[in-house]
Amino acid sequence: MSAPVALTAARYGKDRVRIFRIVRSADGWNDVVEYDVRALLEGAIDTSYTQADNSVIVATDSIKNTIYTFAKASAHVLQPETFALELGLHFVQTYSHITKAFIDIKQPRWRRIKTGPNETLHPHSFVRDGDDKRVVSVEVDASEGKGKIRAKASAGIVDLLVLKSSGSAFEGFIRDKYTTLPEVSDRIFSTSVDLTYTLSLPTGPSFSLDSLSAVDFDGIARSTRTATLEVFALDQSASVQATMYKMAERIIGENAAVRDVTYKLPNKHYIAVDLNYIGLANTKPSEAEVFMPIADPSGYITATISRVVTVLFRLLEDYSD
Repeated sequence: MSAPVALTAARYGKDRVRIFRIVRSADGWNDVVEYDVRALLEGAIDTSYTQADNSVIVATDSIKNTIYTFAKASAHVLQPETFALELGLHFVQTYSHITKAFIDIKQPRWRRIKTGPNETLHPHSFVRDGDDKRVVSVEVDASEGKGKIRAKASAGIVDLLVLKSSGSAFEGFIRDKYTTLPEVSDRIFSTSVDLTYTLSLPTGPSFSLDSLSAVDFDGIARSTRTATLEVFALDQSASVQATMYKMAERIIGENAAVRDVTYKLPNKHYIAVDLNYIGLANTKPSEAEVFMPIADPSGYITATISRVVTVLFRLLEDYSD
């Protein structure tokens, strides 16, 4: 005999919709973007699960085709946050029974090639500038009605691999019977940066794209990347924890539209090779020059740092609930 059950959550859509878009100007200047898009929908779709009722399903193939169509027709395609919000708005405004849309975008880096002695930017030639990707996640919510749409957005970076060969220490940590790690005053510090920041979007009776003109999404993206790299390079790091806090502190200080910052930093370990067997000193920090990269296991450090007004606002929200 089967136990009584209820559908308590449902969301579906299309994943890994890959787009490459060229925006051509009359003078021969081209701009390009590449996106990997996921679009998921929520709403009055329960019967598709519980009663095999396909009449409430927007086919995932239709979702894919919608993304391609907007990639061609949208005036916002070069700006990932706005493009994602535009897609989300379309889904909740077009289908009366769809109340929420979730759009995630990953954008690899294409940088314009510089040519000649003056390093002139080439009008239509590009190079993949590293493995890191810009990421965007938005939620467009029409659950209170099509005239009271709300939106949330976050953005960030993933797969930004960084390394400093000096300027990092790790000392003064707890030592007990399980501790074998030596304290070091100088070490290699390497990590693959996973950064997410939550954005404050303009408020109003109902969200619209017209309200976004005051938010410099691309400027914030440049600022957060620069802050991450510069603090990483310049900080005399006492720990991964201390350095990530300084990164986030600078991002929030420089970007009024950023509510909070989350870093996830796996520690990429490099172990000095013991060459004593051949009479070469290579184990002390001052002598170590040959290292063995170690993939696993690795340290994993994460934190969320929030603007104080954001913390107070969230406390008030919790109290009102």
